[in-house]
Amino acid sequence: MYTLPKIERFNQNVRSKYNIYNSVFITLPFDAIDNTGVLLPLFSEVCDAGFKKNWSPKQIVDFFSEKYLDNMSEEHKIDLLFRFIQYVERQIVLFDAIEDAAFPIVNNLEGRGSLRDVKEKSDAKDKREELKNFLENFNVRTVLTAHPTQFYPGSVLGIITDLTEAIRKNDLIAIKQLLAQLGKTPFIKKVKPTPFDEAVSLIWYLENVFYQTIGEMMQYLQKNFFEGNSIENPVINLGFWPGGDRDGNPFVTPEITEKVADRLRTSILKCYYFDIRNLKRKLTFNEVDTIIASIEYKLYRSVFYSQGEVLISLQELINDLNIVKQIIIDNHQSLYLDEINLLLQKINQFGFHFASLDIRQNSKIHNQVFDDIIAFLKREKAVYFNEDYNTLSEEEKIEVISNLHYNVTHHTFENEMTRSTLDTIKLMREIQSKNGETSCNRYIISNNESALNVIETFALFRLVGWENPTVDIVPLFESVDDLQNAHEIMEQLYKNEAYRFHLQQRKDKQTVMLGFSDGTKDGGYLMANWGIFKAKEMITKISREYGIKVIFFDGRGGPPARGGGKTHKFYASLGSTIENQEIQVTVQGQTISSNFGTLDSCRYNLENLLSAGVANQIFNKEENNLSESDKIIIDTLAELGYEKYLSFKNHPKFIPYLEQISTLKYYAKTNIGSRPSKRNATDKLNFADLRAIPFVGSWSQLKQNVPGFFGVGTALKHFEDTNQWDKVQSLYDDSLFFRTLLENTAMSLAKCFFPLTAYMKDDEEFGAFWQIIYDEFLETKRLLLKIAGHKELMENYPDGKASIAMREQIVMPLLAIQQYASSQINAMKKNNIMDEKLVSVYEKLVIRSLFGNTNASRNSA
Repeated sequence: MYTLPKIERFNQNVRSKYNIYNSVFITLPFDAIDNTGVLLPLFSEVCDAGFKKNWSPKQIVDFFSEKYLDNMSEEHKIDLLFRFIQYVERQIVLFDAIEDAAFPIVNNLEGRGSLRDVKEKSDAKDKREELKNFLENFNVRTVLTAHPTQFYPGSVLGIITDLTEAIRKNDLIAIKQLLAQLGKTPFIKKVKPTPFDEAVSLIWYLENVFYQTIGEMMQYLQKNFFEGNSIENPVINLGFWPGGDRDGNPFVTPEITEKVADRLRTSILKCYYFDIRNLKRKLTFNEVDTIIASIEYKLYRSVFYSQGEVLISLQELINDLNIVKQIIIDNHQSLYLDEINLLLQKINQFGFHFASLDIRQNSKIHNQVFDDIIAFLKREKAVYFNEDYNTLSEEEKIEVISNLHYNVTHHTFENEMTRSTLDTIKLMREIQSKNGETSCNRYIISNNESALNVIETFALFRLVGWENPTVDIVPLFESVDDLQNAHEIMEQLYKNEAYRFHLQQRKDKQTVMLGFSDGTKDGGYLMANWGIFKAKEMITKISREYGIKVIFFDGRGGPPARGGGKTHKFYASLGSTIENQEIQVTVQGQTISSNFGTLDSCRYNLENLLSAGVANQIFNKEENNLSESDKIIIDTLAELGYEKYLSFKNHPKFIPYLEQISTLKYYAKTNIGSRPSKRNATDKLNFADLRAIPFVGSWSQLKQNVPGFFGVGTALKHFEDTNQWDKVQSLYDDSLFFRTLLENTAMSLAKCFFPLTAYMKDDEEFGAFWQIIYDEFLETKRLLLKIAGHKELMENYPDGKASIAMREQIVMPLLAIQQYASSQINAMKKNNIMDEKLVSVYEKLVIRSLFGNTNASRNSA
């Protein structure tokens, strides 16, 4: 029997099942929701027809009210709209669960990009030994961040998990019960989570998904590439930001950091305990039973009764299990050897830390902290400081600080930020002593603009008495200017004697982080992506000259505008001019639940990342290299796109449009994350202070997705107008990097829906500005279809296209409600008729619809 095409598998296992189970859900009786289930499909039909006629959301709501609601009062109408939102939120959960259940059917887990595919290709091309050597040195690190793009509370995530399992089994009774439970379960978090709450939420994924998935992947590699021998190199690592990311989050204190580190240790010990308990039921024979029982007892006491004390060391645990393993091999015919090897591989993988807790802070905060410390040192005359220190050049300051040796731990600083920064650094050492070095050994400097930023941070470690810190200092380059200067900054550091000695202690490795999110916000889609590519090339070149192995850590979000989309294709396309011994990437919010939320999706996406590294390094390393003429073309495209985006960003209506028309100001009112939506607490909107998530998310709520495409059409049109189209066409056909870049833009366009805001084209204040966006959308769409040879966007990803279309159809009522409420608020302001109570109700409509729209998109922010 042949396998059905992917789109047919999607239609059978997602589309059809959604229609069936939604018909069950829509008819379930819920308290205080009278005939909502009957009216919602009618409202959805009115929305669909109304948008096709270019009606405004107000016209749509008014028409629906007149036709079906017998012109009920505004109060009752608003009440019904809130109930519509509640229903649609739950329809989205149902669709999520159905897609998760169908994931292994729609996606071929053994196909292209899988470990099996890698094995078969290496055998066919006689590269098995080369691949084995590669796996002994290569690493994939997925870093879970707390950035707020996920709106589901824990209770709803639990229902999704149970509903997914029930749908897999076609258990209609359980499905109906869970749908009824879903209808009665609140979706709104009444209070903002603390950073510790965020950590606990993500640790659920570590315990329930990553632990098992990574263990099984490593066992597959062990059996198929290493002849059953243990793999010393932990090929797949986990990073963790909740509780350690202090940048712009005043609620992340040293106390929270310590609490999270302890929770991570307890969580991994609990995982080991449950595995040992299962082993105990199998290893019931002489000699090994007593050893296993002893391990079980020590782990149990460490997890549930120790109050922070661990009764077994990591080395003791490994040694005891190796003794058990040897006894089983020698005396018991290797019975249950696979299970023991699997646990040993997990222990090698996760240690006592589970995931490495990264610390991050902004360079501007470090500047303030250092100024405070220097003032103290001058005052105390503890070490000689030039009185004119602040007037010194950057090179002179670096020279002074590089030779600074003094311990300030005996002094209590009045400034709270100085105290907490130094306490955090001291805490890193304590965490390492309890959980192992890899538990907390990276300090990331966001908004890194100079070598001085790095040297100041490095000096802070020595100032607390940690002369040779077992910590990697990681500069994060984000803006267009910083990306262009990054290689010069790294060369300055490599030339610095003190810092070079530090790198020698760190095995001549330097991690550099590059931010896609802020890069796109600053310079537009093309310039950000190409700027990062060029920065990687230049940093690789300079690092190789100085004998440094550079590791790139990509700060990516969910949507293409923030470095998301077809991520694994980017890594497969890099070529030999960019160091690629490790793939390190942030994963956040919706992307964690959508790409790594189940055992199947987690395995699929981790294997794709790993195979991308293999493809780039083993199978087609030289093929991916861009020629100089290719680079000139992309340079030109990026510059043209940047100019277009810059003129758009500098438009006098740009900030007012975001403030008045988008949902930007409402992000701060959602209780989804502990971090403020702006870096600065002022009321006035300053573009520089604006965080990338609410910026990108606000465009997504408008269904305009500007950061993911603006400037691309203009750039491509230049080549069409100057009779050079064949150049970009050849580049698209031959370069995986460039093709992936444009395919991700197509995904951004596919999620646009301009009929939603088409009513604005006649707006006196914003009509012309809206038209600028729409014209660029049309031009980008036309030229992307031309270069791909397609008639529709995402034509080569029919299942992805179908999924987006279904999700957009489900949330269409939410889009209409959000724009209706927003336009009502703006109309009241414009006419100076402010009913504060009514405005407050409309604002709640906007916020509630914001939740559902974001969850439905899965990678909108």
